[in-house]
Amino acid sequence: MSVRTKLSDTSVIALDTAAVAARARFDSGIAGEAGSKDALAQLESAVGELRAIRAKPHLQRALGAFNRDDFAGGEKWVLKALELDERNGLAWYLLAFARERAGDFASSLHCYESALSLLPDHAEVANDLGRLAFRLGMKEQAEKLFRHFLARYPDSLEAANNLACTIRDLARQDEAIEILRQAIATYPGSAILWNTLGSIVSEQGDFATARIFLEEALRLEPAFPKARHNLANACLSQGDLESALTHNDAALACPITGDERQMMRMLRSTILISLGRIAEGWEEYEARVHPDFEDVTLYQIDAPRWEPGDDVRGKRMLVVAEQGLGDEVLFANVLEDLVADLGSEELLTLAVEPRLTPLFQRSFPKAEVGAHATYKIPPRSVRVMPFLEDKPPPDVWSPMASLLRQYRTSIDAFPDRERFLTADPIRITHWRKVLEGAPKGRKVGLLWKSAIISSGRHRFFSPFEAWAPVLATPGVCFVNLQYGDCSVELEAARRDLGVEIWTPPGIDLKQDLDDVAALCCALDLVLGFSNASLNLGAACGAPTWLISVPGAWTRLGTADRYPWYPQARLFAPANFGAWDDVMAEIATALRTFLSPSKAD
Repeated sequence: MSVRTKLSDTSVIALDTAAVAARARFDSGIAGEAGSKDALAQLESAVGELRAIRAKPHLQRALGAFNRDDFAGGEKWVLKALELDERNGLAWYLLAFARERAGDFASSLHCYESALSLLPDHAEVANDLGRLAFRLGMKEQAEKLFRHFLARYPDSLEAANNLACTIRDLARQDEAIEILRQAIATYPGSAILWNTLGSIVSEQGDFATARIFLEEALRLEPAFPKARHNLANACLSQGDLESALTHNDAALACPITGDERQMMRMLRSTILISLGRIAEGWEEYEARVHPDFEDVTLYQIDAPRWEPGDDVRGKRMLVVAEQGLGDEVLFANVLEDLVADLGSEELLTLAVEPRLTPLFQRSFPKAEVGAHATYKIPPRSVRVMPFLEDKPPPDVWSPMASLLRQYRTSIDAFPDRERFLTADPIRITHWRKVLEGAPKGRKVGLLWKSAIISSGRHRFFSPFEAWAPVLATPGVCFVNLQYGDCSVELEAARRDLGVEIWTPPGIDLKQDLDDVAALCCALDLVLGFSNASLNLGAACGAPTWLISVPGAWTRLGTADRYPWYPQARLFAPANFGAWDDVMAEIATALRTFLSPSKAD
């Protein structure tokens, strides 16, 4: 029987389409679990085959505890076995299970490595070690381990899925999709493989094709929460918000792990906010600080946490900025409202990213402003405030975005303020003078990409060549505001379009953020995608044109405005990847913008 005749009609269409989609991260997820029932059954057999050794009874007791999901109790018996025989590979393997289940990934990694060295022919160790290496971000090592396992078990569905996920994260999407195509040819009824294929294609921005794959996964396994969640994500990206909410709520109703629940709550937050149900959305956004959320940042603060409705009048309050640089700036939109409730700016303490401290101190001169520091203590990140170590604890504290639950519960709650951060007026004057020496024309700052390119983030930014109609606008001096290495794009503009994107002298666009804010305010216009620099300029009141994407939650369900920055003008393609139309629209608007006055 041919592969095609084994497949459903939908599968045939989807598998054929995958070859195209490979050129076009949702939750594909590594398959398998430490100490799964199958793994324990294999180990029971292996332990049973051991000749009479002193450690054998302890290992059998450990396996009995593991089968009851008592990994802490089982670990005690494993340690007794290792006391008797420290070179027992099976004992190290069981200890790795226990440590991973306890969340001690560093110790678990060491135990898996010990087991692999003592049991070189036990390929299952390589699979489990690869899964943990993947979870710890060690993708190159994970690929080698999964390939080792596949060499022993070439028909393993789980290993093919895990290898594809790893290669996907190493930015080799075509190769990952080909692995999945071959695996699906062997296992056309595997919902896991269809889900992983759909997640990869989604990250590439081909949501229509991704929906075909994900719907096939759900046809095969209707109660598959990851596939349902991924389908919700694809619907959101296509602007089908009601379907997105329906699918995500269905996923939440399934039996899922704690971290999966919080991940799905985060998506639910995005959908609700995009629907304009802002207050509900902020409540779900609290998933980001839930201890079960995989990417949670924990805070070491000896003070009660603020909740909406708390009376803070006269209290000393610490607010800790969070998420990325752009978010730290964006969420500062609420701080003036908080100061009004505190009754005095002197009662406010702000912990922000070190590069933002000068800007925030100038913006809130009577507040205490210092730098937070974040450390990775596997498996979590921990944020501390070193500048407060020798000072009395605050009366109350809050992550900055949690304040939105009280102060920004509707579109009307966003004030029409010229700015909420204050750029350095002396440096603004300085940059206006420097810009006089730039090429003639109105000065338009340009931002076209993010420094973060993982997890399919590239789909939120147009290819640089799509900027051609904008860069062809006469009477403009385009000023480079793009941090990071952008030499390739600058040379392409010069070579292919005859356009010189002028780079301002004497500034590090990645590190000198206070100066970047001043430079933005000295320009006639800041134009580009939402990255840290654009947020800095917009928060300080710089004239801003923002290029958004379908389903961007920060638009709060609005179609033609950006409530965070009232002066910002919004441009957005109708669909992901439809950059030609939006760039043509910007080029026309830019010519209109220039028309009231002649170029310099």
